[in-house]
Amino acid sequence: MPFVSSNRWRIIALLMGYAAFGHFNRVGITVAGAELFIPKYGISESNMGWVYTALLIAYTLAMLPGGWLIDRIGSGRALAIFGVTMGAFAMLTGVAGWYTESPYTLLICLLVIRSLAGLCNAPLHPGAAHVVSGEMTPNRRATANGMVTAGAVIGISCCYPVFGWLMDTVGWQWAFIVGGSALVAYGLLWWLIAVPLLPRPQAPTEQPAPSPETGNAPTAWSTLGDTTLWLLTFSYAGYGYFQYLFFYWMNYYFTKVLEVSNEDSRWATFWVVLAMGAGMAAGGRCTDVLCNWLGTINGRRAIVITGMGLGAVFGILGVSVTGLFYVALCLAIAMGATGMCEGVFWTTATDIGGKSGAKSGGLAGAFMNTGGNIGGLIAPILTPFLAAEIGWTGAIAVACIISGIGGLTWLLIRPPVAD
Repeated sequence: MPFVSSNRWRIIALLMGYAAFGHFNRVGITVAGAELFIPKYGISESNMGWVYTALLIAYTLAMLPGGWLIDRIGSGRALAIFGVTMGAFAMLTGVAGWYTESPYTLLICLLVIRSLAGLCNAPLHPGAAHVVSGEMTPNRRATANGMVTAGAVIGISCCYPVFGWLMDTVGWQWAFIVGGSALVAYGLLWWLIAVPLLPRPQAPTEQPAPSPETGNAPTAWSTLGDTTLWLLTFSYAGYGYFQYLFFYWMNYYFTKVLEVSNEDSRWATFWVVLAMGAGMAAGGRCTDVLCNWLGTINGRRAIVITGMGLGAVFGILGVSVTGLFYVALCLAIAMGATGMCEGVFWTTATDIGGKSGAKSGGLAGAFMNTGGNIGGLIAPILTPFLAAEIGWTGAIAVACIISGIGGLTWLLIRPPVAD
C-alpha cells in the first residue's frame, strides 16, 4: 500500500537527511587528505587518489549485488544496513590514526577501511530511488529524486567547513569518529521511523508473461539487456566523471593550485558544491513540469542536454578566469547546471526497471549507478596524472568535454512513459 501524502514527503525528508550524513562521511576524507595526509603525513597526491578511489572501486563492484538485495529484502532494510555499517567504518578511520602515524602504514589502513566502506555504500542511492519510484506518483518522482540527491550534496558541501572545523577543534581522528557516530545514529533512527512505513517486497503470485522477442519470462537480470538502460548508463558515466573530479579534488585545487587559505578554500568549495545541490532540487521540479508540457522524452532530454552542456561551458570558464570569487562563481554555475540532471537519471533508471516484467527497479538503478561509479572512480586517479601532463586547467577541461558528450547521448535515449 502506498503511503498517505504526508508520509510520502516525510520519508523524502528522511531520505534527504540520510543522503546528507552518508556523503558527509564519504567525502570528509578529502578534507583530511588536502590539509593533513598529503602535506603533513607525506602521502603523495597519486596515492591519495587511490585512497579516494578504493571506496569507489568496492562501491562499484557491490552495486549490482546491492541492487539485487534491495529488490529482495526491501529498500528500507537495505538502507538501514548502509547507515550502521558505513558509520562504523568512518569511525574506524579515526581509530586507525591513533595507532599509527607512519605514512606507509596509514596508507594501507586507509585503503582497507575505505574499500570496506565502499561495499557498505552500495544500497544508498539505488535504495532511495527505489523508495521514490514505488511510493511517489509519476509527476512527482523527478522532484523527489532531485530533493534526495540535493540532500547528498548538502552533506558534501557542509563537509568542507564542518569537517574542517572538527579537525581544527578536536583533531582529525575525532572528526571521523563524530561523523561516523552521527551516521550510525541516523541509521538506527531510520530503522525505527521509516522501515515500519515501507512495505516489504512480496514474492510474485504469478509468473511474468513471456517476452514477445525471446519467448521467455523476464527475470530481474534480463533488465540489464535493455538498450535504453545501457545508453543511460553511458551518459551517467560522463556525469560521474565530471562530478567526482570536483568532489575529490576541488578543495585541493583551491588550496594548492590557486594557493588560497584553508579557510577560504573550505568555504569556496562549500558554496560551489551547495550550488549543485540547489540545481538538483530545482532540476527535479523543472523536469516534472517540462515533462508535463513537452512529454516525458522531450522534457527529460531538454533538462539533461541543457544542464550538462552548460556545466561543460562554465567548467571551462571556471579554470580560465582569475580571482577566487570569479573561479568559484563559474564553477558554482557549472555544478548547479549539471546537478539539474540528477533526478532525471534516477527516475529514468527506476522507470526502466519498473516497466520490466520482473519489477527490478533496484537492480536497474544499481546498474546505472555502476556506470556512474566507473566514470567517478577514474576521475580521482586520472586527474592528478592529467594535471602533471597538461596542467590542472587541461585536466578539468577534459572532464568538461566528457560531460558534454554524456549530455549529447540523450539524443539517443527514449525514457519509458511511467504509469
